[in-house]
Amino acid sequence: MRAGAAFAIAATVATSPVPTMAQDGVSESRVRKIEAEIRALQRQVFPGGDERYFEPQITSEQGTGNQSSPNAPSTTAVTDILARLDAMESQLQRLTALSEENTNSITQMESRLALLEAAPAAGASVASTVDTDDLPSTETNLDAMTGGASSAEPAEPDQSAADPQTGPSAERLAAVQQIAKPQTGDAADDEYSYGFRLWNAGFYPEARQQLSSFVEQYPDHWRVTWGRNLLGRAFLDDGMAEEAARWFLRNYQADRTAPRAPDSLLYLAEAMIAMEDTRRACIALAEFGDTYPAVASGRLLDQYEANRRRINCEA
Repeated sequence: MRAGAAFAIAATVATSPVPTMAQDGVSESRVRKIEAEIRALQRQVFPGGDERYFEPQITSEQGTGNQSSPNAPSTTAVTDILARLDAMESQLQRLTALSEENTNSITQMESRLALLEAAPAAGASVASTVDTDDLPSTETNLDAMTGGASSAEPAEPDQSAADPQTGPSAERLAAVQQIAKPQTGDAADDEYSYGFRLWNAGFYPEARQQLSSFVEQYPDHWRVTWGRNLLGRAFLDDGMAEEAARWFLRNYQADRTAPRAPDSLLYLAEAMIAMEDTRRACIALAEFGDTYPAVASGRLLDQYEANRRRINCEA
């Protein structure tokens, strides 16, 4: 009987740890599965195995055979699982934070893209910088930009630079006659080119008369955008900023995709500067930069920057 009792006690002692060992084995398997899933998630979010986001597969302890020092405290399966769960929680926190940052960045990019897609076609006013009352969209409201003159149409150019009582001097007539009119077979282009030659020679009144005739006679010619722009310059170079502004604005509004539309808008700002109208000059410069960014950073960059330096648009 004593031998049988001793045998029963020994069997009980020997088998009692088995459920605990089985439970530890299940927990270990579940933890390894979770760790594997987190690593898979990391590699989907951050492909390439960047060490900023992944712990090395081989640590210094593993490299030395995972040997602990003789004085290191021994760990149980439970404490090891807790430590690994803490590590997984830290990884999840980092993933969550980075995911939120990525979401925020994507939201900002989508907002900017939506603004770009909603932007008006080339030449349309930008609502945040240009008031439609300041830069009218129809030629009937040209006063709003040019200072409120009574007439919406540009004034007719003067006939000559001479005193109306005496007419042009003989010397001036002779000098104008020295400017040859082109004969290329394209009558409209010849009229414009002759006006350009008069302007280039400094005969501004004569150039205005010639260019005005060209614009009126050939309103649909491909050179008309050059003609209106140069007509404005013939006024501006002769100290007549208000009339120049009318022609520049008229040319810009007629076709904002025309080759000389950006030039006219930039010269419109110069005309406003000459009139000491800083507010409207800043409006025109802002419109130019927003509507023609490629031209503002390319062909007309120097002129654009020079005009911006002449006035303070930040006040």
